[in-house]
Amino acid sequence: MDDLTSALVLERLWLTDFRSHEQVDLQFARGVTALIGPNGSGKTNIVEAIAWLTTMRSFRGAPTEALVRSGADRAIARAQLRSDQRELLLEAELPRTGRARIQMNRQRVQRNRDLLGVMSVTVFAPDDLEMVKGSPGERRTYLDHVVVGQHPRNEAIRAQVDKVLKQRNALLKGVHGRLDGDAAFTLDVWDTKLAEAGGQLGVLRADAVERLSPLVSAALQAVAGGDHDVTLRYVAPWHEVGLAEALLAARKDDVRRGVTTVGPHRDEIEILLNDMPARTHASQGEQRSLALALRLAGHELVRATTGVAPLLVLDDVFSELDDGRSAALVAALPSGQTLLTSAIDLPPGAVADATIRLQRDQPIASAVPS
Repeated sequence: MDDLTSALVLERLWLTDFRSHEQVDLQFARGVTALIGPNGSGKTNIVEAIAWLTTMRSFRGAPTEALVRSGADRAIARAQLRSDQRELLLEAELPRTGRARIQMNRQRVQRNRDLLGVMSVTVFAPDDLEMVKGSPGERRTYLDHVVVGQHPRNEAIRAQVDKVLKQRNALLKGVHGRLDGDAAFTLDVWDTKLAEAGGQLGVLRADAVERLSPLVSAALQAVAGGDHDVTLRYVAPWHEVGLAEALLAARKDDVRRGVTTVGPHRDEIEILLNDMPARTHASQGEQRSLALALRLAGHELVRATTGVAPLLVLDDVFSELDDGRSAALVAALPSGQTLLTSAIDLPPGAVADATIRLQRDQPIASAVPS
């Protein structure tokens, strides 16, 4: 079945008091929609709302109160999705204080994991450069997004690892370097839980990295050209002996330091460009192209695994690309629905199915793509 008919397609978006937007009513093409407007016109705010509706979190790391327009007490976001098989309405109310409320076809959604698999979204943003040059945590976050995108049940495993780590670290901090019998028993319990969930997450991550490596190379070739060899490696020192054994070996040091020193929260994803660490040896331009290739590769892996293409959002992707590379990127876009944002018109050779134009400091009452 074709991706555009099997996947839910974003048809329409309504926003009220979301970020800089007082009122928004936008319609999108089933293929490529270009959202064009100067800096400050709220393009990224629009794609942030779309991504929030499918994950209940901001890809910019913003708290809920930051999403509410200044002077308003709540923001509203609604999205209409459609495929040949079904129609879906997502609605969210984001108060400045308190918990957000979200509904799917008028039914209350209690947890963000209940939205996973409804509509998957891949977002490339300028800050994604940190996936290549930043801390290991940035790369782990990227990898976990891909792992969860492959199957919603993987979110429960990832969340369990986070939960157990918080409990284990709270215990370690509370014993102040001295472990009595009761604390040791409780620590055994958390170790067992962490070894199980962490071991599962490690296997999922390692498998994803192995499958991603050739996809990143192919994506980099498509967007940057040239002769580049990319290798991804999942580095988890505890893999050889198993997490249970590694936790036991590190217990004395963990108790002394009051923190868990081994496990999936400390693992690394090495990115090698032509056999050299991209974080330290790649140029800024190469790092930016690599970041884009990582997103495109993750998008393709999720599509290949699930049989459904996620909505692809490329936010301000053309700001660092010349005309040739910009046109090559658009030509190489995967099948499915894509939303591009840009402060400039698309370069020659880059064609969108629809274009929506925004102006700075002008409200968007309604916009139908041209």
